[in-house]
Amino acid sequence: MSSLLPTSNVVSDGAENPPTNSLGLDHPQKYVADDAGALFVLKSKGSWVHCGYHLTTSIVAPPLLSLPYAFTFLGWTGGIICLVVAAAVSFYNYNLLSLVLEHHAQNGHRLLRFRDVAHQILGPGWGRYFVGPIQFAVCYGAVVACILLGGQCMKAIYVVAHPNGGMKLYEFVLIFGCLMLILAQLPSFHSLRHINMVSLVLCLAYSACATGASIYIGYSSKGPPKDYSLHGDTQTRLFGIFNAIAIIATTYGNGIIPEIQATLAPPVKGKMFKGLCVCYLVLIVTFFSVSISGYWAFGDNVGSLVLNNFVEKGTPLVPRWFIYMTNIFTIAQLSAVGVVYLQPTNEIMEQAFADPKRAEFSMRNVIPRVISRSLSTALAIVIAAMLPFFGDINALIGAFGFTPLDFVLPAVFFNLTFKPSKRSPIFWLNVIIAVTFSAVGALAAIAAVRQIVLDGKSYKLFANI
Repeated sequence: MSSLLPTSNVVSDGAENPPTNSLGLDHPQKYVADDAGALFVLKSKGSWVHCGYHLTTSIVAPPLLSLPYAFTFLGWTGGIICLVVAAAVSFYNYNLLSLVLEHHAQNGHRLLRFRDVAHQILGPGWGRYFVGPIQFAVCYGAVVACILLGGQCMKAIYVVAHPNGGMKLYEFVLIFGCLMLILAQLPSFHSLRHINMVSLVLCLAYSACATGASIYIGYSSKGPPKDYSLHGDTQTRLFGIFNAIAIIATTYGNGIIPEIQATLAPPVKGKMFKGLCVCYLVLIVTFFSVSISGYWAFGDNVGSLVLNNFVEKGTPLVPRWFIYMTNIFTIAQLSAVGVVYLQPTNEIMEQAFADPKRAEFSMRNVIPRVISRSLSTALAIVIAAMLPFFGDINALIGAFGFTPLDFVLPAVFFNLTFKPSKRSPIFWLNVIIAVTFSAVGALAAIAAVRQIVLDGKSYKLFANI
């Protein structure tokens, strides 16, 4: 697939480096000197290894534990085909976007944010009123979802340890939120590199636990009867397919490729591709093992999170310590994922409230940074505690957000930037990808709205789900 991608003419790592400024930009840019968000949050100091850590944390996250559930709407053949297609298209699109960013960096205009890319290629209105708001909604929605899922995993441990305990879900959400409040104060994206290295190990750990537990239960007499048939009438099954596609697209989604590439020290050529290879090696191992083993073990009885199937009517189907360990791994990685998706919000607030002419850790900048980040995280905690059904809402955000950002716009950006011949395969491949996934995203959004309407009667604020 990489042979289809033309190589931009940026200098290689072995060539003489182009002039850089203190921000690590390929060419000094006057406007960045007055941009506190770029100065303090999007520092360009990282290597391709760090990039691999960031990419893995942002993509290979606990939502992968819902992939077996997506299989219940698709069956074996449809599920595996969708996993393979989504992996191929997302890897291809992320490389397209990386090449576009490299091209602009070589031309003296390194684009650090998704909205900057849209502004440069599509025009100011697209960056300000379309891509910027969509990316913010996707990233902030991911933060809320991480906090909610972290609380649910804490509650899962509590229920196994104290079946008759009286603590409510919102209490665990608040506890996990306190950890997020601390991590939110880390100053820059680059400062997360060691946390994200640990995150990579954690996603391998809980995926191995989920796979091992599914195989153990599947082979034992404790598991439910295996039924892989698709149920419901034609309409129900059709909407189920689009729901499953939305789940898979959200799981493969990233939404912050430019911000991650902005953390790379120049020259950037080839580094993003290496980072993506690290990420997708981990992705293939985890996504396919968890989805196949989970669906095999539980069939159409698999829950929206496969970890929920390890306890049946209050009785653990695997040793209690194993459930504790798996959930602890998941909780730890959720904290890393949450703080990664806080970075676009942090960058916006830094740009609004910080003074780029003062030192990063001067009192003038530290006080508004702590206050603004604490308030934004506290709001996410309140939303997660108040709306435990946020998963339905997040599916809608994913359909409207991840699909255009990760599956449509990279192909459009590439064609507009490099202008391949309309007779070339890459031009029409990109057109087909953009059109197909635009339609899929619209249908997935309709399915998500339908699910919200169906579940709306059971919605209750601060519900103890």
